[in-house]
Amino acid sequence: MKRTATALVAAIAASVLTIPVASATAKSPQPAQDSLRDRVGAVMETGTVGAVGRSTGPRGQRSAAAGVIDKATGEAARPGDRFRIASASKTFVATVVLQLAGEGRLSLDDTVEDWLPGVVSGNGNDGSTITVRQLLQHTSGLYNYTADFPLLASVEGFEAGRYTTWTDEQLVAIAMKHKPDFAPGTKWSYSNTGYILAGMIIKKATGHSWQQEVTHRIIKPLHLRHTLAPTTGTRIPGRHLNGYSNFGGSGATIDVTEFNPSAAGAAGAMISTTADLTRFYQALLGGHLLRPAEMKAMKTTVRTPDLDVVWPGASYGLGLMRIPLSCGGSYYGHGGDLPGYTTRDGVSGDGRRVVVLSTTGDGAADMSTEHAQNKLIDGELCAPGRK
Repeated sequence: MKRTATALVAAIAASVLTIPVASATAKSPQPAQDSLRDRVGAVMETGTVGAVGRSTGPRGQRSAAAGVIDKATGEAARPGDRFRIASASKTFVATVVLQLAGEGRLSLDDTVEDWLPGVVSGNGNDGSTITVRQLLQHTSGLYNYTADFPLLASVEGFEAGRYTTWTDEQLVAIAMKHKPDFAPGTKWSYSNTGYILAGMIIKKATGHSWQQEVTHRIIKPLHLRHTLAPTTGTRIPGRHLNGYSNFGGSGATIDVTEFNPSAAGAAGAMISTTADLTRFYQALLGGHLLRPAEMKAMKTTVRTPDLDVVWPGASYGLGLMRIPLSCGGSYYGHGGDLPGYTTRDGVSGDGRRVVVLSTTGDGAADMSTEHAQNKLIDGELCAPGRK
């Protein structure tokens, strides 16, 4: 939910995003010139406040941290610190929807109108023409509600609304004030609105909120003890990274850590750690959370030219991105952006190698922070011995 370049990750996530399974195996591995610590340090040099990274493969795992968790105290960041994962939440939500599809409780070809009568209507919006698959794939054409959301647009807007509780219906209603961006299925454009609707469909299909289903189906079975799917609680419990942002220079940089996550909902409300996200991606891409048919659907992507400025050649499946590697092949993942927080990750097609990075602060005004983050992910996955 932050800047457009980060539109993936929820618009990129409000700043919160394939062609056969692509293995991340390198064709010609890069020299192992930099360590994870070096790469995290390179990200820090672009202007982030704190950074924690984790790289895991068949030969074990490595962690690195730099910067501080709190500018006021100067306390150093540690690898186990929690953070807001923003749009990386979408992969959890998409996994639950695909599990329900595998259980026959819904179909990816069901329409929004089938599950949520009358919710998507007005100004040319028609839920009977939009499928569940299109919601998860960002091909619904629905206006991205975070593009018309003062809370995420300025320091003043954030301070005025950071503790406000939003309902899913209110968030969707923001989008319904706008005409669709295009006819469903004809183009691709990142829309957090689609994932708010996906969360509502989960509740309609199960009788439980998306938070309850993510907790029951993923967090507890995988023992993700430091991962939360919050509703309205504004604080991050335990040791955590504080976030800082000036919202594009709209005012002085402020601490944005306390935030009512109902504003992000199923599009980007979750909290986690690098270790827990690693475990999640290992289980997902390793085939332990979805049946083969649903895993294939998740990995089937469409090209996303809008994201080429950040991830050249990227494509998007169902809650999962596919990004080319410099050494050949590609990796999967889903970034996440909220004011003050950025999550980047990459995982091989078989789930054996995972890299997760979280940074705080706005980073550089140009693309240098994005480039350093991408270089870290790519470098770790391409490094010799990381097969």
